[in-house]
Amino acid sequence: MKKKILLIEDDQKLRENISEILEIEGYDVDCAENGLIGIEKVSKFVPDLIISDILMPEIDGFGVLQKLLNSPETSTIPLIFLTAKVEVENYKRGMNLGAVDYIHKPFHIDDLLNAVKEIFKRMGPPI
Repeated sequence: MKKKILLIEDDQKLRENISEILEIEGYDVDCAENGLIGIEKVSKFVPDLIISDILMPEIDGFGVLQKLLNSPETSTIPLIFLTAKVEVENYKRGMNLGAVDYIHKPFHIDDLLNAVKEIFKRMGPPI
């Protein structure tokens, strides 16, 4: 069974490119253009992993992570921040909130793919 990834990114071109690459790698991908839509899609798509930008309209990435952590149904879904916010305070805030990784834009796609593979490897095979 394919691993499911929800990509929350407000930049349409970047969202489409990342989604296409993840699909080529064999993942089932759904996308959201902002945090509010992303939160709405989580319950329907039920992803194994979320990749989220931080700076977005409606609800930012930090708000998405906090909302997910407050619900027993979504609190265990790992989240990777993919963001241009490179300040140490933002990195610390994201990791302290519970993000499993924090990748800075611009990034090399191999860095993202390796992070995704490592997270799924740590999660182990499905039960």
